[in-house]
Amino acid sequence: MLEKVRYEGAYPTRERAEAAVRLVLEGLGRQLTGDERVELAARLPSEAAGILAGQVPDVQPLTGWAFVKDLAARSGATPATTRWDTGSVLATVAALAGPDLLTRILSRLPSGYALLFGRAELTQAA
Repeated sequence: MLEKVRYEGAYPTRERAEAAVRLVLEGLGRQLTGDERVELAARLPSEAAGILAGQVPDVQPLTGWAFVKDLAARSGATPATTRWDTGSVLATVAALAGPDLLTRILSRLPSGYALLFGRAELTQAA
C-alpha cells in the first residue's frame, strides 16, 4: 500500500508517503463508523488498519472540504498540499476497498468525499 501511495502521489521518499498515509487514515478513522469501518480495516494492510481503527470517531462528521481543512490544520501543511495527500491516499484505499464497499462508505460520509476517493460526486436532480 505504501509503495502504491508513494507512486501515485509522486512522493520523493518513503517517509513522506508514510506521513501522508498516517495523516489521512487517522482522519478517515475519525469520520468513518459502523460496519464499513470494520470491513475497510479488514481490507487494509495490518499497520494501516491499526491506524484507521485506532481513532475515536468524531461526534460531528466533516464534509469533504472540511476534512481536508482539518487535516491541513493538524499537519501544518497548505490545503492544496493536503488535498493532494488526501487524494493520493484515498485513491489507494478505494482500490483496496473495492467498488461495493466504497459505495457504502461514501453513502455514510457527508458530501464531498467522492472526489477525494477519485469518484465523481453525483447528486440527485431536484
